[in-house]
Amino acid sequence: MEPASGKRAAAQPDRPRKTMVCPTEQTKVCVTRRHCLGIAALASLLKGSPNFPATAKRVIYLFQHGAPSQLDLFDYKPGLTARRGEELPDSVRMGQRLTGMTAYQAKFPTAPSIFKFGKYGESGATLSELLPHTARIADRICLIKSLQTDAINHDPAVTFFQTGFQLAGRPSIGAWISYGLGSENSDLPAFVVMVSQGGGNSQALADRMWGSGFLPTKYAAVKFRSGSDPVLYLSNPPGYDAQMRRRFLDDLGKLNTIEEQNYQDPEISTRIAQYELAFRMQTSVPELTDLSKEPANVLEMYGPDARKPGSFAANCILARRLAERGVRFIQLFHRGWDQHNNLPKEIRGQCLETDQPSAALIEDLKQRGMLDDTLVVWGGEFGRTVYSQGTLTDANYGRDHHPRCFSIWMAGGGIKGGMMYGETDDFSYNVVRDPMDVHDLHATILHALGVDHTQLTYKFQGRRFRLTDVKGNVVKALLG
Repeated sequence: MEPASGKRAAAQPDRPRKTMVCPTEQTKVCVTRRHCLGIAALASLLKGSPNFPATAKRVIYLFQHGAPSQLDLFDYKPGLTARRGEELPDSVRMGQRLTGMTAYQAKFPTAPSIFKFGKYGESGATLSELLPHTARIADRICLIKSLQTDAINHDPAVTFFQTGFQLAGRPSIGAWISYGLGSENSDLPAFVVMVSQGGGNSQALADRMWGSGFLPTKYAAVKFRSGSDPVLYLSNPPGYDAQMRRRFLDDLGKLNTIEEQNYQDPEISTRIAQYELAFRMQTSVPELTDLSKEPANVLEMYGPDARKPGSFAANCILARRLAERGVRFIQLFHRGWDQHNNLPKEIRGQCLETDQPSAALIEDLKQRGMLDDTLVVWGGEFGRTVYSQGTLTDANYGRDHHPRCFSIWMAGGGIKGGMMYGETDDFSYNVVRDPMDVHDLHATILHALGVDHTQLTYKFQGRRFRLTDVKGNVVKALLG
């Protein structure tokens, strides 16, 4: 599959013609500098050619950074109550790798969840009492209980989820999608990231997680922040108006065009296009991020934090607004899920911050007729252990990292609602039915967008790379 590109007829020139050499075709064409900018903008705007009809036009990925406990939210194991405090059997552990935080514990006491579970919706989905709002949308989500990953520590695990590889340097999933499908809006980037801070224990989150790797840098995400300046370096400094900015960019564009002709470096074309996008974003972003015009009932739907800039709730509203405006891949990171101790207290806080906004986003998209072609994904980088990290008491416990099985959910964009996929053993320690790994998840997301994951490639250092590397299978059972 080729990246988004396109051509259009040249307008009547408003400046003297110049001859430039196209770096890819090595064919001389006569264009004006402004026509060159137009081609660059159009190439980033036009949609690529999907391999087959898509069920989703865009993705909103609600990444729960730190790894939520599947045992306390989604994967109900009532039989563990009778085993409380018992040593986790070796037949269950099977010598699997542990982190350095618990590998040398003297005991591995079984810690059943202290939270109540119930069945919800016509599907009978079993969910924790911590998720009353998610319970309301139980028939719209597909709950996957059998996800697995290869990484056991946060940074490589998040890197794996983002890029399909545990080592840094490869393009993120949003960059791949931006490269393959382009943008639907010339005034906004194709890939946007927002980060919110929860009240629990947090891990470092590097900007490279949404970078472009070896793809051209125009495919990297633009990070939106809370406050008066949502995008860094976008606003003009005091005393510098839009006309001055326009003249400056025109002159800078001339210099960059000369450099491009001399060096044939595609990153110079990226630089020109990004300067132009930033100029247009000076108008589009303030309107986008102004939530004051959102109806009161919508703000109430997303919960008490909806009016708090930078909160997960406010970012969910912005995600919907970005989706309405044609942004292709929107990713929210909510930090604070790393609950090695004091899990009951901290997970309550995290759920209060995320449960209502997550459910409201699904309902909001549905009532606007957007859920059918918007794929929403909710989940973290791995799961949590059934045994307690540290001391187990009647009211308190912690859980270590667990990559062998964990839960996420998906909704909209052609995914079956009211479905539970996969099954784990009685300890939520190993998958016993329908295992699904990160490459399978990526392949399925791309498939919903109409992209064959084996065809979306980029040649780098003599090899054609792809998001799913040499693995990945579309999980067709999830597709409606």
